[in-house]
Amino acid sequence: MSTSTQPVLRGVKACVFDAYGTLFDVSSVAHGAQDALGERWHALSDLWRTKQLQYSWLRSLTDQHADFWQITGDALDFALATLHIQDKALRERLLHMYLAIKPFAEVAETLTQLKQAGEKLAILSNGTPVMLQAAVKNAGLEGIFDAVLSVEDVGVFKPHPLVYQLATDRLGIRREEICFLSSNGWDAYSAKAYGFQVVWCNRFNQPPEHLPSPPDAQIRTLDDLPALIARSA
Repeated sequence: MSTSTQPVLRGVKACVFDAYGTLFDVSSVAHGAQDALGERWHALSDLWRTKQLQYSWLRSLTDQHADFWQITGDALDFALATLHIQDKALRERLLHMYLAIKPFAEVAETLTQLKQAGEKLAILSNGTPVMLQAAVKNAGLEGIFDAVLSVEDVGVFKPHPLVYQLATDRLGIRREEICFLSSNGWDAYSAKAYGFQVVWCNRFNQPPEHLPSPPDAQIRTLDDLPALIARSA
């Protein structure tokens, strides 16, 4: 159920989704190699994801851009080294599995409902076009999105405003008519600061960020989204 204490969304014409952690389960990659990692899969997954985000922010701040595929590999190398794992075959296996990342269980049904209701749908992600195309194809979501947008078009990562502007430019919709969805609190707050209407998909019951521009609504899974959007009409 929605845990929003704020007014319902208004006049939404498009739903724009973060990819990793929102549509696609980043923990599913390391979990899929549990036969090789054992109980270390969880520690590897958390460290890999944390370092992946840190590297994206640091590269943006230092103006040393590399695409998200390189950053994903660099972050994995750090995580493996930290856990004292030296296995080149496992490294390649994990990277290959990242291209076949699994969607969360409710994603396909939620997107179908929104599409049938006439909403424009898009992905806005740090991922490269190749990574996003592979993830969408693996999830069986081809044809459902009006746009799949990568930060590679602007050469800087979230939460830079140029990234969020990609959605308004490509969809031809005003920022206040876009509902942005992210499970990452920092992403949700930053998108709200840009001017989107924002729903934070707080999958892991995290506390609110200590940042300005809180999201308009908070849900636990994407199952709750169609009802929120329907009430925005």
